[in-house]
Amino acid sequence: MTPPGTARAADPERATLDKAAAENFPVAPFFLPRAWRSDLMAVYGFARLVDDIGDGDLAPGDADAALLGVSPGQAHDRLLLLDALESDLRRVFDGTPRHPLLRRLQPVVRRRALTPEPFLALIAANRQDQLVTRYETYDDLLAYCELSANPVGRLVLAVTGTASPERVRRSDAVCTALQIVEHLQDVAEDLGRDRIYLPAEDMKRFHVQEADLAAPTAGASLRALIAFEAERARALLREGDPLVSSVQGRLRLLLAGFVAGGRAALDAIAAAEFDVLPGPPRPGKLTLLREAGVTLRGEG
Repeated sequence: MTPPGTARAADPERATLDKAAAENFPVAPFFLPRAWRSDLMAVYGFARLVDDIGDGDLAPGDADAALLGVSPGQAHDRLLLLDALESDLRRVFDGTPRHPLLRRLQPVVRRRALTPEPFLALIAANRQDQLVTRYETYDDLLAYCELSANPVGRLVLAVTGTASPERVRRSDAVCTALQIVEHLQDVAEDLGRDRIYLPAEDMKRFHVQEADLAAPTAGASLRALIAFEAERARALLREGDPLVSSVQGRLRLLLAGFVAGGRAALDAIAAAEFDVLPGPPRPGKLTLLREAGVTLRGEG
């Protein structure tokens, strides 16, 4: 019997796509048209590969590095891997890419007339993760989300043929909110990677030290800080909420799921009394369904 690690190394494309089931928010749910599901999974494959490189979470065996033309001796150099991925991305638009996930993406790019910018932004965000581990201000964090989160929503709108300046603006608000929610859930995990996404100016305001983030449970000051950032995320979701009612049909269900997922996660954080250190607070399925109904009715 082939060991699981060996199987993942032998098929890095499948190893990456299989991670979709574990994501916080649905990547390509069953109710979408098959063509949309296929194209969104191709976009997801690229975004997941970028994040896995940036986080050092590639499948064992250096198969992805080899596919990108990086030698085994350099396979753990994340910046070099990101450079190689960018070169392969450019081949998506004017050549033949090497990595199977980018070969899967190429017909989607052509069919949907996608541009390089959102894909390049995702790579830039992961480069930033290698070089920047602290954010001084909330505006600095928003600028990071512009690279790391907002391109995903823009790609969803582009794949579904529904992009407009107003929808992009609303989508950016939702995506930034979801990124902040994920940061709040993952404070302890991020600290383990020597990354802190709570703005330093806010930590000072609430008298929170970096050492406080390594405690088993959050003290009163950290809970107050998490509550403050959670309200910022909730305000962004309110700003983006009209995006849902601006579209119809199955896309409306998908976008409602994104907004509802963010709200339900914030409710879970609040239910944990803003103590995110023991583990990421996660909403249950009933809470998600209830929030989706509220969002679809425009009552959020």
